[in-house]
Amino acid sequence: MKQSNLKKIIEFRHELHKHPNLSNEERPTLERIIRFLEENTKNIEIVDKGHYVYAIYRAKDPKRPNIGFRSDCDAIKVYDDIDKPYKSVVDGVGHKCGHDGHTAVMAGFAMEIDQEGADRDVYFLFQPAEEDGSGAARCVDFITDNDISDIYAFHVHPGAPKHSVTVRDGLMNCASKGMRVHFKGSPAHASEPENGRNPSFAVAKTILETEKITAPGNYKGLVMATIVQIAVGEEEAFGVAASEGKLLMTIRGAIEDEMDDLQAKIEAAAAKFAKEYELEYAFSYTDAFPETISHPESNVKIRNVSNKLDLPIIEMPEALRGSEDYGHFTKLTKGASLFLGAGMDSPDLHTTKFDFDDELIPTAVAIFKGLVLEP
Repeated sequence: MKQSNLKKIIEFRHELHKHPNLSNEERPTLERIIRFLEENTKNIEIVDKGHYVYAIYRAKDPKRPNIGFRSDCDAIKVYDDIDKPYKSVVDGVGHKCGHDGHTAVMAGFAMEIDQEGADRDVYFLFQPAEEDGSGAARCVDFITDNDISDIYAFHVHPGAPKHSVTVRDGLMNCASKGMRVHFKGSPAHASEPENGRNPSFAVAKTILETEKITAPGNYKGLVMATIVQIAVGEEEAFGVAASEGKLLMTIRGAIEDEMDDLQAKIEAAAAKFAKEYELEYAFSYTDAFPETISHPESNVKIRNVSNKLDLPIIEMPEALRGSEDYGHFTKLTKGASLFLGAGMDSPDLHTTKFDFDDELIPTAVAIFKGLVLEP
């Protein structure tokens, strides 16, 4: 990577880090991206979709299919505890998942392609809202409108050797979603509970039934239902029997169809217990992520490029339980995501001390440039 480009990209990364935006609030970040590309490229076309932005390098005589690259640009609600001049100025919000680095790499990659050219059209996606799972689903027209033949992405990986490349054929990340079960009965004096309809036992039985549903051996792949909150009645209202209850859980599956089956069975159980206790009930969902697949053909190209760059390759033995919305793209076209090692001593993601390592920028740009050249 040209040193003049790297200097600009590091400054841009620091600017993004200093001014983070949460999921679905990224418009200021997108405007920074647009401004940077306008000021630092000559042959890059910028497409502003409002909620997301992408850029295009159009080859004069394209010889091969269109190729796409994706970066995410949202931050999270974690305090930025770094002693740097570019520390976040937004209280309680920081780029603690490295998305400022992902975005800066994509901008630097666009600069290099703009200056050096390519024999195919190259598309650069700046995606919002990866953290809550809603971003990629709203950007799938990037794939369909532009006939993207394959798409690539990377994520910084603390705890892996610096500049190492981790890949896995097939399933990379499990599907998951947040599930809310709401029961509603009617209140009564605590001394006369028979005069009301209390959801407590329906909540309890639903939890116990969920444990049975997710028992080992019931599914081919991993399935999980993790309880994240139980709330029944009013706090310290000892004179009133509970009349409303909610149960929040994260359901997860290595196979998306099995996660959907798990959801249906939990819904059926909750409905059965609601009927038993004469309760109203409702379900709602949030933070829905698909299963994320990396196509073997695409990983072959990542391995080829990594070998040419003399980067160590790590084969991930098992898929991650954590989720990634990138799977929406690889449902529509070939592609793969890789993990770029940040070093064994790097602070973990989503912690107050994490800060994307600028030394990874030229490595990531070189990988992306190599993928453009792969047949």
